[in-house]
Amino acid sequence: MAIDRILKDEATEEKGERARMASFVGAMAIADLVKTTLGPKGMDKILQSTGRGHSVTVTNDGATILKSLRIDNPAAKVLVDISKVQDDEVGDGTTSVVVLAGELLREGEKLVNSKIHPMTIISGYRMAAECARNVLLQKVVDNKQDAEKFRSDLMNIAMTTLSSKILSQDKEHFAKLSVDAVMRLKGSTNLEAIQIIKKPGGSLKDSFLDEGFILDKKIGVGQPKRIENAKILVSNTAMDTDKVKIYGARVRVDSMAKVAELEAAEKDKMREKVQKIISHGINCFVNRQLIYNFPEELFADAGILAIEHADFDGIERLALVTGGEIASTFDNPESVKLGHCKLIEEIMIGEDKLIHFSGVEMGQACTIVLRGASPHVLDEAERSLHDALCVLSQTVNDSRVLLVGGWPEMVMAKAVDELAKKTPGKRSHAIEAFSRALLAIPTIIADNAGLDSAELVAQLRAEHHKEESNAGIDVITGHVGDMAELGISEAFKVKQAVLLSATEAAEMILRVDEIITCAPRRREGI
Repeated sequence: MAIDRILKDEATEEKGERARMASFVGAMAIADLVKTTLGPKGMDKILQSTGRGHSVTVTNDGATILKSLRIDNPAAKVLVDISKVQDDEVGDGTTSVVVLAGELLREGEKLVNSKIHPMTIISGYRMAAECARNVLLQKVVDNKQDAEKFRSDLMNIAMTTLSSKILSQDKEHFAKLSVDAVMRLKGSTNLEAIQIIKKPGGSLKDSFLDEGFILDKKIGVGQPKRIENAKILVSNTAMDTDKVKIYGARVRVDSMAKVAELEAAEKDKMREKVQKIISHGINCFVNRQLIYNFPEELFADAGILAIEHADFDGIERLALVTGGEIASTFDNPESVKLGHCKLIEEIMIGEDKLIHFSGVEMGQACTIVLRGASPHVLDEAERSLHDALCVLSQTVNDSRVLLVGGWPEMVMAKAVDELAKKTPGKRSHAIEAFSRALLAIPTIIADNAGLDSAELVAQLRAEHHKEESNAGIDVITGHVGDMAELGISEAFKVKQAVLLSATEAAEMILRVDEIITCAPRRREGI
């Protein structure tokens, strides 16, 4: 008697060798896709959506590229997720983590084909990752105590992060902007206090940091253009009920006079609400929703600056920065927390008028205004800056710093090789494979810069056999250079996250020996 199939029709399963092949191929394809964006000479990708408006994104941020892909392969999804987590955790290294995981799998595949059990490979990888992390820990530099040195470390980290992005031409300018912004946070990693406003026009060089908060809004007609010692009520409430909306409402009346009465009643209700708001003793009212003409008039008469439609994300930030809380009922003024700032005024950036809050309660708040040729440039500039700000804010907390440019990979590979020589049994093959995967990173950085990678990596290896070498790839001159002199450094936290996440992801995919694709749920009545 034939055994009935366990799985439903249309569900598929792939076992053993085939499943593993599908996992490896999918993961390596993803790694190859972002491989070309790695390093200071990495290329960008254009992502075009098939949705409405065919929006176009030009980027070389690994996480952004992978986030936009529609992927079917389950192993590839694992890599997309690690790049996402890397982005959320430390903000940078999103491409490196995927490339390293891809290389570990490429090596893992060769080992599996030569009949080494996946569990043996995993245990070797684990030992190698631990050894690589320990050797980095010995080499970290921590200048937290020396403010001058620490600032130059931060500048170097920012410039290194930005050198692989669109901002690489003006990296000093932007590194200074991001270091200043992060230093204002005084150790907090809450990037909410740093607001980024994008204004097309001008060039990237015209971007600047403003100490204070800028709202992308105009000041209404007939309202005060400048307010000193502002008391601000930030609210989220409807201020548009002063008219009966004839289209949306059904009102049964016997004469037009009755409609007028209803309108007057609505107006009185609105006037009462405005009086309640004014009774808080404020001189600036910021609302997330619309403010109609009538209440706006009442506010203007009372000398209160009313701002409507304050941007949706910005309203929480505005409340945070001014030290207030968002209110939506106004019956008891004593329980509402008002925000404060020294001066509110209108400023011009390019062609646009904006509202500037200076001397805000939360001293660390600031706004970075980005200028640039087109919205695409600005979006990519914002992504790049976001990476730099994330890394810097993490570094202020964990101030350990490493040199980069292929240097850490060489240091780790050397230590891992030593470990392989000492380890008996088949695990040593896996440990050697780990060291080869690490060497792939400087190789790819050199390839992307159009250099002879085999020659350079061989030179690097020779350099690193000397004690305490700072050699790495200087892609600008195309030779092996001293990374300490060039000031090419990165936060230890980023490197550690790349190493550990990539190893764990590779491990997870190596464990797979069966892929089951579930049958889709049928819609009823088909």
